[in-house]
Amino acid sequence: MDFKCSDSGLWEEALSSYDARIEALNKPNLLSLDAFYRNELPLLLRQRNPNPYLTTSDLTKLMQWKLTRGKWRPRLLDFVSSLDDAVVKSASQAAFQSLPDVSKAVSELTVLKGVGPATASAVLAAYAPDVAPFMSDEAMQAAIGNSKDYTLKQYLVFVDKLQAKAKELTAMGVSFTPSDIERALWSCAMGVKLSASSKKPGGELENKSKRKRKR
Repeated sequence: MDFKCSDSGLWEEALSSYDARIEALNKPNLLSLDAFYRNELPLLLRQRNPNPYLTTSDLTKLMQWKLTRGKWRPRLLDFVSSLDDAVVKSASQAAFQSLPDVSKAVSELTVLKGVGPATASAVLAAYAPDVAPFMSDEAMQAAIGNSKDYTLKQYLVFVDKLQAKAKELTAMGVSFTPSDIERALWSCAMGVKLSASSKKPGGELENKSKRKRKR
């Protein structure tokens, strides 16, 4: 499915395939981590009124989700798991209070060691999925043709694109958030990848996967 596609039915289909694609990846703990990220964490944040915040434990689990669903970078996990709880709480409170100014919100979070714009986007998407989508490689590639530039500037371009697409599809009578758009794009990309891998010999796929991890 092309990002320019205006068929809301195709977008709904891609989004509804998300859970199946998560399961099909067959990665250890990904199902439970995804359930935490999409269901438990947003609920926890809403319960921490009037000034919602993240704990170090929350951020560590969110990072595990991000790295398991995407590319594994263990050093990032080491960095965030060693952050002081009070520092994480203060930075996340400031970020959430900055919304809908996405640029300011990301900047508040990236003071934390190990947290770049992509991880900051995951934090913001958990709190405000209707404003800030997660900066996944797959959605970045689909929306702006670039999945290698993890800068704030690039993220803001990405946010604008996904917000506009969500508005376009919602105007057709089906409610979409920017985060729904990201998940649909990720799901679509995974569908293509899984379909291609099923046609290849196991050894060839496994070797390709190992080469990618070394980059």
